Amino acid sequence: MSAQTVTGPVPADGLGFTLPHEHVIFGYPGYQGDVTLGAFDHAAALEACVQVAGTLRSRGVQTVVDATPNECGRDPAFLREVSERSGLNILCASGFYYEGEGATAYFKFRFSLTDGLQEVYEMMLREVTEGIGTTGIRAGVLKLASSRDAIRPYERVFFQAAARVQCETGVPIITHTQEGRQGPQQAELLVGEGADPERIMIGHMDGNTDPDYHRETLKHGVNIAFDRLGLQGLVGTPMDTDRLRVLEALLGDGHAGRILLSHDSIWQWLGRPLPVPDAILPAIRDWHPTHLSDDILPELLRRGVTQTQITQMTVGNPARVFG
Repeated sequence: MSAQTVTGPVPADGLGFTLPHEHVIFGYPGYQGDVTLGAFDHAAALEACVQVAGTLRSRGVQTVVDATPNECGRDPAFLREVSERSGLNILCASGFYYEGEGATAYFKFRFSLTDGLQEVYEMMLREVTEGIGTTGIRAGVLKLASSRDAIRPYERVFFQAAARVQCETGVPIITHTQEGRQGPQQAELLVGEGADPERIMIGHMDGNTDPDYHRETLKHGVNIAFDRLGLQGLVGTPMDTDRLRVLEALLGDGHAGRILLSHDSIWQWLGRPLPVPDAILPAIRDWHPTHLSDDILPELLRRGVTQTQITQMTVGNPARVFG
């Protein structure tokens, strides 16, 4: 088995230490209209991202899954440049963001005129099997997202289409859950539509600090991700200390073979630079792509988590899910 990266297939056992949910470049929909004050400096962004990729490689990271949805600045050609210059494996996604923060008008309008499920299916299938746009770069994962209190009808179409494409191609599916909600519901929907739970990673599960929420999701046979490590007390996220308490409980249950770890970090924001108030700085101080390797993994070892369990979560599980 192999994973589809932006530079071509990579054997599953060649993925190595993998961060399964990061964003090389990302912009909230609407950034495209702010070009007067927020134009994209390709050369500067490329240099900055190559530097981040090199830092990750110095920590032993070999692969990153870029989870950027189609309407949030996904740029497969840019990702290929970063990968070629740094040697970091990067997987690119196909998919759209959740209704509350995505660009919904285009597909909502089309859904009113035709079979929306068929249209999304055709888009995802083409991007997985032939390539994204005219780049020839194939998507290596499908990215889905749902709202906080429900999987809304607009979002459900993308879940159904992704399950259908996965049944035909085997492509892995990763998801965004909002503020620690809808994990069990996402898993149930995807598996009910025929998707392979071994190839599903329910994301942002560390937004919920109730171990039973995680256990309920895991009952569906899917994988779960603690993938907002370092983002603490902002946009509904808990503190890392609370996340680690839940992680320890799940490892104690024997779930090391179903857990993946990442940050959801953004290396370069699209649009004009963000004005970050001083009051927010403590919430994002540790939100960077080396927090796992520099801080979290040493802390897990201090707490008695074994190196075998850590390797399973950072190397073994990603090879199985994405390979």
